[in-house]
Amino acid sequence: METTTKTAKEIFFEVQANPARKKFGFGEKAILVNIDPQKAYTRTDLFKTAYETDPNQMEHINTLARRFRQLGWPVVWTHVAYMESAEDAGIWGTRTDTPDSLQNIKFDSVRSEFDDRLEIDNVKDVIYLKKMPSAFFETQLQSLCVWHKVDTVILTGGSTSGCIRATGVDSLSRGYRTIVPEECVADKHESYHYANLTDLSLKYCDVLKTAEVNDWLDELISNQS
Repeated sequence: METTTKTAKEIFFEVQANPARKKFGFGEKAILVNIDPQKAYTRTDLFKTAYETDPNQMEHINTLARRFRQLGWPVVWTHVAYMESAEDAGIWGTRTDTPDSLQNIKFDSVRSEFDDRLEIDNVKDVIYLKKMPSAFFETQLQSLCVWHKVDTVILTGGSTSGCIRATGVDSLSRGYRTIVPEECVADKHESYHYANLTDLSLKYCDVLKTAEVNDWLDELISNQS
């Protein structure tokens, strides 16, 4: 095992500047999966469980969603919420039991609500309730990908070390090119955030600047005109 005195952030930027492997690249059609951008995780002024990496994250996500709708491509939003008994959280909900605990994000609570800054089209967009880290686990996301014949999955939301990572691994495992726009994901601590971006970049996903993803989408929109 290699050892280092460098921070996770320093290692990430080194890896990005000197990639050891080629990118998976964009495919022919993508789906945008926005993972749990709900108040429990985005409203740092209200909840201890919330976090912010890039202060413009919500606007970056909105910008991507607008472009996807222009292309007629699917936009998905996921959130977590649990029964009063928390039995639907399973073993995941047994480690703590405080007002901030995962399983205490109850249905119809403020913590379960999407961030008010998000532009969600309740007619065109797809909303999934999920119970576990991966957006693919026991949701209809795989079926939606098949229906839309996508080959590329673009992930936003949080947390980088939790649900983004789990969904990224599942996405690759299902054969999708998987893209993580750097400014569109966040975590509680920069160490977890950058360590997992590094690992995702090295193994499972293309971690790109959001501008690069927007450039690809803009070119496709221009070609439609």
